[in-house]
Amino acid sequence: MTVITSKQNPIVKELSSLKEKKGRRERGTFLVEGGKMLSECMESGMEIVRIALLATEEHLALAETSLFQGRTAFGGAVLLGADAFRAVSDEKTPQGVLAEVKIPPANVERPSGRCLFLDGLADPANVGAVIRTAAAAGYREIYLADCADPYSPKSVRASMSGVFYTKLMRGAREELLEALEGVPMIAADMDGEDVFTFVPPEKHCICIGNEGNGLSDAVRKRADYTVGIPMRDPVESLNAAVSAGVMMYLLGYAKK
Repeated sequence: MTVITSKQNPIVKELSSLKEKKGRRERGTFLVEGGKMLSECMESGMEIVRIALLATEEHLALAETSLFQGRTAFGGAVLLGADAFRAVSDEKTPQGVLAEVKIPPANVERPSGRCLFLDGLADPANVGAVIRTAAAAGYREIYLADCADPYSPKSVRASMSGVFYTKLMRGAREELLEALEGVPMIAADMDGEDVFTFVPPEKHCICIGNEGNGLSDAVRKRADYTVGIPMRDPVESLNAAVSAGVMMYLLGYAKK
């Protein structure tokens, strides 16, 4: 197999562009790095556009296995030299395996069950961590208004494959709220009712706000309930991803 060594190669440039939001938007794809993540991506049924491997003996052998053959538009894996692979990878210590994956359609629809509304989360690591917990807790329909890109490399890493198993719907805040018309919305706020005693409706939407400013006025006005996590002095707040996890597990598994 031919090994691509130049960082100026068109394929390398295309893959490198996916580390930026503009590149992901233009190509409609995102990067998945690491053997475990790639394996789970394949198992989830996500559409693989192409796979790139670092050109070492270990990865050359991997390229010949049934796992990769016929998986990409090139009939197999693309092999990259060390410099070319580093130019593409977003990892500090590249694992030598990555893929370009199609971003699924993000059509805004009504939820089928419990769901999550992320309102202005700015940190991609927080977005990814929330997605990871949401997939585990059963909140697999997630609405994102003015949030960090869930398909950025940092967010995908933090999601630990959760991004493959959740439906991520992005759009204008008003459009998302319209899709949730009639769904009981639970705003997470430190001054709200104690989440440990609150009994939620079976179908509901938990709303998590921006790390520094909390929920937007539009979401606060739309909320049917406001609940908070009690905290001991002098702590006044929790990380947004931690708060979301506590809320999802307490409210998703609450006894009716």
